[in-house]
Amino acid sequence: MEREEDDSVSEVLRDRFRLSTISIAEAEAKRRGMEISEPVVACISDLAFKFTEQLAKDLELFTQHAGRKSANMEDVILCAHRNEHLAALLRSYRDDLKAKEPQSDRKRKKVSKKDERAPEDIVHIPDI
Repeated sequence: MEREEDDSVSEVLRDRFRLSTISIAEAEAKRRGMEISEPVVACISDLAFKFTEQLAKDLELFTQHAGRKSANMEDVILCAHRNEHLAALLRSYRDDLKAKEPQSDRKRKKVSKKDERAPEDIVHIPDI
């Protein structure tokens, strides 16, 4: 029963993705004064969907490998390693986001209790 629901959701997502891809391809062709045939649009749509599926699988694997339950920007950039242009764009986007983020909102590096204590092998000698 649950498998059927998952398949149904997957089909709906796939259909919506394909419709969006077809819409974008047709709009770009029109904007450039070109005509695009139905079989070509269908092929572009299928390739884009398969590419996106592979990206999602890679993202999941990178996230799991890092021992996290949710993906972060670094995982997304790692997924783009096959496309250096895309990876560069993502790095630039990440850097822009970090630059816009207020300094106080950025995560601070956690300091362990060990690092907070003075080293034990150093002895402080007061001035006489």
